[in-house]
Amino acid sequence: MLDTKPHCAMMPLRPPAQVMRLRRMGASFPTRLSFLRVLLRQLSAEKAHVTRPVWNMCADGFGHAVYSVTLGGHVYSLVAVSTDLPPDQRTDRVIATAWDSAYVLYDGVPDEDEIARIVASAPHQEASRYTEHDLVLSRANKSVRLFAHTVDALRAGRQPDADLVAQTGYLMRTTAVYGNGKFGIADRDVFADRPGLGGPFMAEMLAVWLIRGFTHDLVEHVGGAPLSRHLKRQLGIGNSTGLGMAPFLVSHPMLLNAWINARETALARVRAIEFLSAGQIERIYELMARAAQHLTEWNVSDKIGQDRIDMIRREWPAIAASMTPDVMSGAYSLDRLWDGAGATGIDTQECFAALLIEPFGDLVDDLAPDMATDRAPTLDPAMTCAELSAHLHTDWTWALADYGAPDACHQFWYVSQSKAEPRLGLRHDEPGADLESPLDIARRVADLAAELPNGGTVAAFLAGHPHHRAAVRRVQSLSSAPYAEIRDNLIGRDCLPIDMLRCKLSFFGAAKFDPKSDRWTRITLCQGAPLHDELHDADDWWLPTFAL
Repeated sequence: MLDTKPHCAMMPLRPPAQVMRLRRMGASFPTRLSFLRVLLRQLSAEKAHVTRPVWNMCADGFGHAVYSVTLGGHVYSLVAVSTDLPPDQRTDRVIATAWDSAYVLYDGVPDEDEIARIVASAPHQEASRYTEHDLVLSRANKSVRLFAHTVDALRAGRQPDADLVAQTGYLMRTTAVYGNGKFGIADRDVFADRPGLGGPFMAEMLAVWLIRGFTHDLVEHVGGAPLSRHLKRQLGIGNSTGLGMAPFLVSHPMLLNAWINARETALARVRAIEFLSAGQIERIYELMARAAQHLTEWNVSDKIGQDRIDMIRREWPAIAASMTPDVMSGAYSLDRLWDGAGATGIDTQECFAALLIEPFGDLVDDLAPDMATDRAPTLDPAMTCAELSAHLHTDWTWALADYGAPDACHQFWYVSQSKAEPRLGLRHDEPGADLESPLDIARRVADLAAELPNGGTVAAFLAGHPHHRAAVRRVQSLSSAPYAEIRDNLIGRDCLPIDMLRCKLSFFGAAKFDPKSDRWTRITLCQGAPLHDELHDADDWWLPTFAL
């Protein structure tokens, strides 16, 4: 991908061999290029105004509501449906068939008939069918403890306990946010060319932000009193995400390349700043303190996750101490700081990379439009096998291994028949490997390398070996998309799907990752983000903290 500011000074981009390893991808942090940040900047620039034309809720908070907002000259409406869910039906697992609330992001302003259709359909989620007017489908469950506590507090004339708000971080958590044609909703092509929704997952992010505002309104309605603005800003929208999201990065290599390339280009531009202004130096100091506070407030039950947080906490003061007045006022201070951060752990490095990007919107925000791409992997049949072999031994040496050992093919990916969702099986302990999904990219490329002849063309080779077609396409495509491939064995014993989840979710704008296993995590979206009526101040909520 070409740099959109060819005149802009840049340091060399980090090599894909370093960036595209699962362990580092699993240390990703949100940046100002994350999709929620991009969306809210656009809403702010357009001076968007959220309205609530429908509020049909009983005293206990069951009924429906409609929120509308104009973005890029088009009106979009969130239809929110709140239902009375028996406790024994409440689960975040994908096998659930009922939820506390359900949502549709609608293209336009729905009339009474359309609202009635959505109110009847949305609570059944995938058991219903939808129309091209429905852009996003979602559902959410309450954080029962915090929601009930907040209602009780408001009814008693006081605000909810701040520690409990900080500990939980959301009143509801979504268990799915569906887009792009699922169950009959609109394909992305319907709106991809519209201003404001052209970026990756923009419709989904708009739905999530509007849902977060609905959760605030709902608890205030049931509690009969307003929440303080400070507490509302800290109450984002939770999310439970599992294996269903993990294969996306493998099946969309060109999109992954666009995302990572934008972030790495942003870091390279910032490192090339020759001298910082006094205001920029002060801003970096402020963000260092904010990040330290955020890390203090971020605690998880998962031992691996907590160990990584603790490591950043221990290493962060050393980075701060290196920011002496002499260093900060000297030439290329950020590049010098970045070099020094190389002595810290991977998690600390990735947090610091996100911090360095944050203060320089004027330098990096123009990269956001390039994070959506229509590029697809292409196959060049005219390439010689010798040229293909050269690519293999330049970019794919990490994949050229023996996959016959049990640990090297320990896992297999497949699609659940009942829920049509990706799953992960243990090859040597569970049946189903005959239904394996083609996520074993490294093994397939190694098999290609073993059978590739020295002479002839790719076309001739594939005529006799058509099963290598997908592997050839990926090898050829990587030469022009260096960040397109996860450079690890995705079926090996050491593969932790949580790393793929975190990488993708960081680009959404997620924070406070709370792993529940190596296969699913809870996160918080929109925490610290502007409320529906605060879009005039939309761009200073990177790694939010609870401190007043």
